[in-house]
Amino acid sequence: MSRYGLSFIRDEDLFQHVQQTMDQYRFQIDLKEFNRNLVDPIKLSFDAKVYGKSLATMIEAEVVRQMDKSNTNHIGYFHQNIFNYLGQGWEVPSAGFDVINAEKHCYVELKNKHNTMNSASSQKTYMRMQHTILRDDQATCLLVEVIAKASQDKPWVISLDGERVENRHIRRVSMDKFYALVTGDPHAFFKLCQVLPSVMDDVLASKMEATSIQSTVYEELAALSPDVLKSLYLLAFEKYDGFDALK
Repeated sequence: MSRYGLSFIRDEDLFQHVQQTMDQYRFQIDLKEFNRNLVDPIKLSFDAKVYGKSLATMIEAEVVRQMDKSNTNHIGYFHQNIFNYLGQGWEVPSAGFDVINAEKHCYVELKNKHNTMNSASSQKTYMRMQHTILRDDQATCLLVEVIAKASQDKPWVISLDGERVENRHIRRVSMDKFYALVTGDPHAFFKLCQVLPSVMDDVLASKMEATSIQSTVYEELAALSPDVLKSLYLLAFEKYDGFDALK
């Protein structure tokens, strides 16, 4: 195994965590899974015409989009569960906050991007943090954003019922600042990002089989009808008036 040179996580733990994340990635999709969220055939038609692409190309693009949406959740797993390996009291509980440190009275909610939460979700999260610091007068609650607008560690200012609210114990923190808090190294997150490609290469090199997307969606649509667009319309609108004429 390669030496990754990170002082805050063992090489074996980092390799294992990256491997567990990559093992969750989707590589196969069939028509049933593809249509689970009811694909919009009208949008696919527009996309194909506007961009001058074949319907087969647009269907494959939708396949990749759906798989990417699923894989985004696995990246959330990576960002959260790596703190199980960093020690010093940091842990990932089975319920409640995403990361906690009971010794430091620190409670963390992790978000991938600064614009992930809508207003209602933000208010709900903030009020949960308010309740936490009422129960524990030593508590600090952090909203940690992997992709924030800037490197930051500042009070989270929010509007509740039209009133501007802030509390120095409820903070909005970028991922680099959180890694610095956890590890004591102000460049820890940067160093992790630097070695990740090498870790991924090592994980892929350890696998016995190739990892490529296997999609049967277009073939299954073509099997339903030589007119693939008609098959898409029937999947979405089969029970709509008039569409029985397509059968």
